[in-house]
Amino acid sequence: MITRIKDGTVVTSKQMQKTDVWIENDKIKHVGHGDFLADRTINAAGCYVLPGGIDPHVHMHLPTPAGPSSDDFYTGSFAALHGGTTTIIDFVTPQPGQSLVDALEERQTEAQKSQIDYSFHVSPIEWRDTTAKELEECFDRGITSFKIYMAYKQAVGLEDDEVEKVLQTVGRLGGMVTVHAEMGDEIDALRDKAARAGNVGPAAHRDTRPNHTEADAVKKVIEMAAVASCPLYIVHVSTRESMEHIRNAQAKGQQVIAETCPHYLLLDESKYAGTFEETVKYVLSPPLRTEADQTALWQALKDGDISTIGTDHCPFTLAQKSAGKDDFRKIPNGAGGVEHRIPLLYTYGVLSEKISLPKLVDVACTQPARIFGLYPQKGDIKPGFDADLLVWDSESKNTISAASHHQNTDLNIYEGFKTHGHVKWLMKNGEIVIEDGEWNNPKTPGVFLKRDKILS
Repeated sequence: MITRIKDGTVVTSKQMQKTDVWIENDKIKHVGHGDFLADRTINAAGCYVLPGGIDPHVHMHLPTPAGPSSDDFYTGSFAALHGGTTTIIDFVTPQPGQSLVDALEERQTEAQKSQIDYSFHVSPIEWRDTTAKELEECFDRGITSFKIYMAYKQAVGLEDDEVEKVLQTVGRLGGMVTVHAEMGDEIDALRDKAARAGNVGPAAHRDTRPNHTEADAVKKVIEMAAVASCPLYIVHVSTRESMEHIRNAQAKGQQVIAETCPHYLLLDESKYAGTFEETVKYVLSPPLRTEADQTALWQALKDGDISTIGTDHCPFTLAQKSAGKDDFRKIPNGAGGVEHRIPLLYTYGVLSEKISLPKLVDVACTQPARIFGLYPQKGDIKPGFDADLLVWDSESKNTISAASHHQNTDLNIYEGFKTHGHVKWLMKNGEIVIEDGEWNNPKTPGVFLKRDKILS
């Protein structure tokens, strides 16, 4: 089966050009004008043709005391496809005492219902005598990135000596450590102090995680990674102070990569003013920051100091969030966003001239593939790459709403946001799943992606 996408403006991280893309079965065959005989033709005139999005940071069906996050791999991948994302990287979080390898196998079984391709970051939540060997076995199974938490010390967070051991082991293996960088002990003390004083609403979530609790953790883990000679990827950077530490490390030649999320670019701490029902959906970690932080993050994105945009997709329903009605510490942290990443970046980044369209492709498609060992399979439009392709109609106008989104939740932190453009055609591994704006139920499920070592 040969498919021709004709007359679109093909956008990669390097250039834009009006040309054709030819697909044979599940791979890109040729980019440019050709004399192949097409079995079907997609007219992309007036549209952009982008690589399918890669979201490097999602949490489908994440266990919490309030129940699992409300999107599982089926519903979450359904939402992702509607937003132009064709690949996700989720997480493996073991139970205490559980082998990382066993936890990986369980998570792979859970993810088999995904409609898009997927991989995982594996999270050691403790250091045992067998942990180094388990990390190595995960590496052999195609997992080359491992996430650590410096927060949530009562659940999944590591102590400093454990962080050092993970960094040393992963560095030796040639992998990468991704890190949730917040000063967990200090935050726990601030949270308990606020609760004792009767400050139990969602605003206390922001107040007990001030900027320095992220920035101090970022500085600390950068120094630890330098000693261990381990590449470091800092997830969901939210503060200007953190970016200063990251820039300093990058300037010294240390491999420190920064990710941020659309909500840190577009929402600010004013969202915590209001009733519980109005504000609880914004309880996520790190919390929303100031407009000054937003400005700094946009500049870092433009300058290339931030390499990727993930969503940290982890939605909950209002009923689940209401577990913390009387104590903000019991509110499950997280919000949905996998469906909105590309529309928001296009509308508020590209059209607002904060970033270029090739930069959008770079941070949402190409860099996630390069950083996490999916390149040269995904993230670009070149012969031999997987035929994950997005035809983007930039002319339509939409309004984000929980009433019409595809995420499995009754909350949306972007409620009321106006966006320009939509997914007109979407192809995953050569299969058309959105056809002229209409859903075309995928016939083939997503597959687990074994990953190579990171590209330096």
